[in-house]
Amino acid sequence: MRTVRTVTEPPEPELLREARELLPDVVALRRRIHREPEVGLRLPRTQRAVLGAIDGLGMTVTVGRALSSVAAVLEGARPGRTLLLRADMDALPQQENSGLPFASGAPGVMHACGHDMHTAMLVGAARLLAARRQRLAGRVVFMFQPGEELGGGASRMIEEGVLSGPDGAPPVAGAFALHVNTRHELGTVHLRAGTQYAAADMLRITVRGRTGHAAAPHRLLDPVPVACEIVQALQTMITRTVDVVDPAVLTITTLTAGQAFNVIPETAELTGTYRTFSETTRRAVREGIARVAHGVAAAHGATAEAELPEGYPPARNDPDFTALVCRAVSGVLGPSAVHEQPAPNMGGEDFAYVLQRVPGAIASLGACPAGRTPGTVPDNHSDRVIHDEEAMAAGIAVHCAVAETFLGGGGPEPTAPSPQDSVNP
Repeated sequence: MRTVRTVTEPPEPELLREARELLPDVVALRRRIHREPEVGLRLPRTQRAVLGAIDGLGMTVTVGRALSSVAAVLEGARPGRTLLLRADMDALPQQENSGLPFASGAPGVMHACGHDMHTAMLVGAARLLAARRQRLAGRVVFMFQPGEELGGGASRMIEEGVLSGPDGAPPVAGAFALHVNTRHELGTVHLRAGTQYAAADMLRITVRGRTGHAAAPHRLLDPVPVACEIVQALQTMITRTVDVVDPAVLTITTLTAGQAFNVIPETAELTGTYRTFSETTRRAVREGIARVAHGVAAAHGATAEAELPEGYPPARNDPDFTALVCRAVSGVLGPSAVHEQPAPNMGGEDFAYVLQRVPGAIASLGACPAGRTPGTVPDNHSDRVIHDEEAMAAGIAVHCAVAETFLGGGGPEPTAPSPQDSVNP
């Protein structure tokens, strides 16, 4: 007689099961925030939603003085280190065209980068860790941050003391953040030791000519073709002066000139961004932009002014903390959910300011809609992006697993990162 063996699925990890139980409330919070998006450093409605959602959890809560931030501290049952978990809360200044039933009700503003998901996930993690505080040796700081897209909110919260530790407690010893995107399969986690996100800098070039009637350009100095030539020259500068193994991306996103069809304008303005991984290339690109703008303009008898304010530095993951995150994710989502990111992401992230001061890591959480293929659906910053809300259960569980691993002695003490001028520090 042949023996028939029944294959049974292993039980779902406790943290993931408890995170799924929280999902209905977390989804409701996410949709509330998504309907009422706010931009920049002042997010009063979002701040009120977060404060209401974490009320009653027995945490010490402070709000920002110069921005609508929230910092909530959960004390564990025993003394120990301090871990920071961060979520950004702000939206983007663009019109939503996703067709979602809970789409933005604010004209020209939408959560196109998943920060509504980040905020709701971190609230869920706060609730779950508050219920499991007896397992924690130390404390967790929940950092709800405005102004990631515009305003450098992380650096402002650092100035207001979010890394200092409450009431004489040890300062933050480790930090972790998640960022959802649709480029990865639902519920997978992607990260790498070293550079995770690029430096994100801005540029503004103003070309000045001489205005007058469009029928007589030979008597004037048209800044528009000069600006167009600068755009092309900048792309050539990138491909011919930047080392391909220490790369840069430069994108012009706006070209603004004139108001009437029959008037040559006085000025034409270009704005855009450039992204780099090392300080060497960052500095070389900044100098090259100014040199090309001035040189092309001068060749045509025009002038150009280049404004190049520094943006966010590269976000670099501490190797020891990255290994700790991989262990935590493997334990709660399974080894197949952990993916080593082969190369840095050219996106910018102001969590970099935290990682400059504290060993930690930021990871990508796959939120591609179920049944769809990553890479074939709208990505972050698209007006049609849709993130799968089921990813938030995985995100809650990962936040909690990282906290319990870090505060429960789950790995070696991370070493402080040292700034290095290389692609893979």
